[in-house]
Amino acid sequence: MRKTKRYFVENSNSLWQIYKTVPFLKVVKNFIVIQLARYTPFLSMKNWMYRTFLRMEVGKEAAFALMVMPDVMFPEKIKVGANSIIGYNTTILAHEYLIKEYRLGEVIIGDEVLIGANSTILPGVTIGDGATVSAGTLVHKNVPAGAFVGGNPMRIIYTKEEIEKRKENHIDFEKD
Repeated sequence: MRKTKRYFVENSNSLWQIYKTVPFLKVVKNFIVIQLARYTPFLSMKNWMYRTFLRMEVGKEAAFALMVMPDVMFPEKIKVGANSIIGYNTTILAHEYLIKEYRLGEVIIGDEVLIGANSTILPGVTIGDGATVSAGTLVHKNVPAGAFVGGNPMRIIYTKEEIEKRKENHIDFEKD
């Protein structure tokens, strides 16, 4: 279950009321920083930009691939652990605007997590330490530590225990 906080709105849909929920200049600044970081080939510079200008928590040696798109409105709600990899063109959302409400939720990505290219992570999700998210996955619920998940809708492909057992038995994952 995703952990988000709901804020109800009246009259027009919540996206029409966006600048009542987040300051316009914050969005402009965040957009500029994120666009620069998306094309920056220097991982340490990206992490510095995210920490300094967006107030994201980014662990040591976390790696954001080219074109990763953190949340423009609420990037400070994103936490990425040490030695994790966020794959090419992945989107990490900490908000969702709906018709009668908007929701905010922290996204917590643990240590040594691998997120495959073109994945989308929804608000309020925690991805446990050592987990692997297959490319193109819609992460709509929490991912247990050490699990291998994938698909749309996301499902657990292997638990941490199943992965350890396969390794003990020298079973190659690519032959499945």
